[in-house]
Amino acid sequence: MSSNNGFSQSPNHFMVLDAISRGMKKIDSIAKVTKLSKDEVELIVNDLQTQKLITKQTKKGFFGNKKIEAFATETGFKILESKKQELVNKSKYLQQLYETGNKGQMQSYMDDNRMWMPMMLFSGLINAVMFTSMMSFMGMGMNPAESTQSESQPAESGGSGADDSGSASDTGDTGDYSDMDVGGMDTGGFDSF
Repeated sequence: MSSNNGFSQSPNHFMVLDAISRGMKKIDSIAKVTKLSKDEVELIVNDLQTQKLITKQTKKGFFGNKKIEAFATETGFKILESKKQELVNKSKYLQQLYETGNKGQMQSYMDDNRMWMPMMLFSGLINAVMFTSMMSFMGMGMNPAESTQSESQPAESGGSGADDSGSASDTGDTGDYSDMDVGGMDTGGFDSF
């Protein structure tokens, strides 16, 4: 995907660029927050460097190991911000469709923009709870990328999942309360209805 046209159609490229712009410098860190494979992140980082959207610096680590760090360029920041603004507008429109209850138009719009949903979730441009509600309203299931990003997004902040402070996985809390007994009543989770 070395052409700019291919890049503009790749949500994974934008997710990696977003992670780098937030200060993630190492391939491992980027892979962890984006939930992409390390190999895929390496390919994307190389592609972003070829397009001059990031720069890579090699630093010496302990025992002579080389550490590669990535930094967004000014052009990279501008392109990322432009794409984020476009996605903010799409997110707002999608929310308007949801609030009006226009299921058919909403489903059509979702289908047209489905490939960007993981990026929107990753960047916090759409709230995971809202997205899950929309999917349920339309009777649609989430694809694996959407599911991964919505699970990593902190529910209370509507953030991007790139923030390592206070997420359920850091505290040991899995967030699964489906078998919890509330006031002597077995809630049984959503499947009990």
